[in-house]
Amino acid sequence: MQAKAMSVSDPILIRVFKKEAELEVWKRDRSGQYALLMTYPVCRWSGQLGPNMKEGDRQTPEGFYTVRVGQMNPNSAYYLSFDLGFPNELDRALGRTGSALMIHGACSSSGCFAMTDDGAAELFVLAREAIKGGQEGFQVQSFPFRMTPKNLAEHRASPHIAFWRNLKEGSDHFETTRRPPKVASCGRRYVFNASPNSPGARFDAGAACPAYTVEAEAAMMVAAKQASDETRIGKIIASGRAAVSYTYLDGSMHPSFREILRRSGPARLQALTSGSVEVSRPETALAEPKVTPAGAMSAWAAGTVQHDPETERLP
Repeated sequence: MQAKAMSVSDPILIRVFKKEAELEVWKRDRSGQYALLMTYPVCRWSGQLGPNMKEGDRQTPEGFYTVRVGQMNPNSAYYLSFDLGFPNELDRALGRTGSALMIHGACSSSGCFAMTDDGAAELFVLAREAIKGGQEGFQVQSFPFRMTPKNLAEHRASPHIAFWRNLKEGSDHFETTRRPPKVASCGRRYVFNASPNSPGARFDAGAACPAYTVEAEAAMMVAAKQASDETRIGKIIASGRAAVSYTYLDGSMHPSFREILRRSGPARLQALTSGSVEVSRPETALAEPKVTPAGAMSAWAAGTVQHDPETERLP
């Protein structure tokens, strides 16, 4: 923190990427922008790429969440934890159900991100000190994968692609401004750094979006990034790279943990990460996802993208 001009009490932001099994902690520095402080390997996440849909589906959430002091649990059965706050307003508008979806310790998941006991301890302290320093709640951004042109081109045939493109908008806002985006929802999609044009208008996740304006500086930077990314996506598709589908037996873990599991077995990985909590479904964690072609062309590539039922429109 000292080397990056940060104090212990400065606000934080967390980003999680399922496919890469990595969690990033960003922290506000002296300039007022956020810089990357640490990247942690995720020991276990469950389910598939894609959002949580219903209670018990083992899906880790995807979206934008806020964690406040009441969501932090120092007495967790999984060492230390904080509840992501799923379902948020957009999740509820989309009919998604679930509860107790967390970031916690150990190496066991049934819809959570398990960070090992040591990792959870560091995350808990970082969050606690930021809240003690005055941050009312910190933002958690959860993604299926890093929002790169390569990943988006590869997954372009997924039924979730419109939702993921909406998540990318929020990612772009953060990556260009280095500030947590103001998050709202309307028309069954997220909107970022937006304000209604009329004084009495408001954002409602389940209702059509009112006329709104995006903060000018953010809008300009995001538009430039999106134009650049769309050009790169088009070139990747034009090069002949096929769209593919990833199917997991039940989630995955960071390669560093998978190697320990493969080489030394679940008991050893448990001893290193989890105390008395067993590693969940170790046989599925060892399995690589099944990668199958989903067609070389897609609506995105052809320029005829159809609306996804979970979102109102594409940017």
